[in-house]
Amino acid sequence: MKTGGQLIVEALKANGVERISCVPGESYLAVLDALYESGIEVLVCRQEGGAAMMADSWGRLTGQPGICMVTRGPGATNASAGLHIAKQDSIPMILFIGQIGRDMKEREAFQEVEYRRAFTEFAKWVGEIDDARRIPEFVTRAFAVATSGRPGPVVLTLPEDMLVEEVEAPAARAYMPVESHPGPSQMRALETMLKEAQRPMFILGGTRWSEEAVADMQAFASRFKVPVGCSFRRQMLFDHLHPSYAGDVGIGINPALSKAIKESDLIVLVGARMSEMPSSGYTLIDIPYPSQKLVHVYPDPEELGRIYRPDLAICSAPAEFAAALKLIEPPAAPLWAERKSAMHDAYLKWSTPPQTGPGAVQMGPIMEWLDANTATDTIFTNGAGNYATWVHRFHRFRKYNTQAAPTSGSMGYGLPAAVAAKQLFPEREVICFAGDGCFMMHGQEFITAVRYGLPIITVLVNNNTYGTIRMHQEREYPGRVSATDLVNPDFVAFAKAYGGHGELVEKTADFAPAFERARASGKPSIIEIKLDPEAITPTRTLTQIREKA
Repeated sequence: MKTGGQLIVEALKANGVERISCVPGESYLAVLDALYESGIEVLVCRQEGGAAMMADSWGRLTGQPGICMVTRGPGATNASAGLHIAKQDSIPMILFIGQIGRDMKEREAFQEVEYRRAFTEFAKWVGEIDDARRIPEFVTRAFAVATSGRPGPVVLTLPEDMLVEEVEAPAARAYMPVESHPGPSQMRALETMLKEAQRPMFILGGTRWSEEAVADMQAFASRFKVPVGCSFRRQMLFDHLHPSYAGDVGIGINPALSKAIKESDLIVLVGARMSEMPSSGYTLIDIPYPSQKLVHVYPDPEELGRIYRPDLAICSAPAEFAAALKLIEPPAAPLWAERKSAMHDAYLKWSTPPQTGPGAVQMGPIMEWLDANTATDTIFTNGAGNYATWVHRFHRFRKYNTQAAPTSGSMGYGLPAAVAAKQLFPEREVICFAGDGCFMMHGQEFITAVRYGLPIITVLVNNNTYGTIRMHQEREYPGRVSATDLVNPDFVAFAKAYGGHGELVEKTADFAPAFERARASGKPSIIEIKLDPEAITPTRTLTQIREKA
């Protein structure tokens, strides 16, 4: 006989769970008790949104569901921000929510929410376990749903009284991963289409990749001499210094790359949905019938043809497709080799940061220094804001599994994601980029890094404004600044008050020694960069945007 709480923990262990994030609550005390001697590491967070974002980061960096536990009502609704990120980014994650007792339903009891109504939009499946004997069934199903097809988050709610029930139940077993593979006829059709093409282009995105799959994709690009781009915030899927890399297909796309995609006669879209941001507002590829021939490779058949009608649809996980590419042969002399080289040269020019700009701090030289002084396996995390452009455009990702950033554009993600990444890979350097507005969304999780001895380095770009909104405001309503100015704390003092290390950068030359001191401190660190608000983008100032408007 075991309690529901014990059965939950046993099911997690059976499915290989080594860590969870949580904010504790009385609604799932029985699970917390079962975790006490379980061997599962528990990261106690300070806000449920941050805890859910940590679970997303684990799912993003491992391909296995990140696990988060929160209490009912406000705890669960706080966590919904992380659910939304995981849903739009196709990240496997399981959120366990403590729930009111079964005998109190439909009375609007303390913190009662009916999650199957409230969270269906945020999750692939929302289930409630009313019978403790079915815990192994529900938990194993949750892992399968979260990882199959298009991955995503699952929500399981746990009635408080169910968790203390003592029942007999079968021992939980691990879920069985399900992979989809391309068929031989589909690969032959792709080979024919490539040999008939004059201006082909590959675009990589989504999840369910692996280090081996990225290597297979790069080997294919080398054999075929074909240009390859990466979808928004999926830059780690291809080595940026590989001669086939053409750039990132995202916000603020290189105009030369945008032009090349539109002029392509064959686009092979692998693992990506090509939603609003990577498609430049659905303008790069015509809907529903692309002007180019389109091959869409995606692990979920429901996505194939949903927005773009492909000439060839291949229901396959990216890793299996990349492996199958070894079976097709390139033309003797690809017609597009020179085009590929020109596109890579255009990327190198586009990704070379400017050396000048308004104010005493220049982000261009700082980005160059970081690229020259960090290892290729350094993990970069960020949330949302104009500051992120410096990472997306000018940092040259070299290896798989070095990026954690929300394609949903959710602010506050970078810091909890960095905490989770450092806990997962303690031997690797983890750098969080954040704006002042972005950091303050989940800045309290800096204490989580301190508590668990996770020496992340946060590069905090402070311009005292919600920069992205201010940029749009100046364009649409020039000179009428409303609701975008910020007053911030002393971030150096903030870092030290939490038990970390703090540095202030007010001149470009201050950055390198400040970073080295932060690195040497062995503590979680914040490097506050005082950036002139005029430096709103790498190439345009607020004044220029206002005057053009």
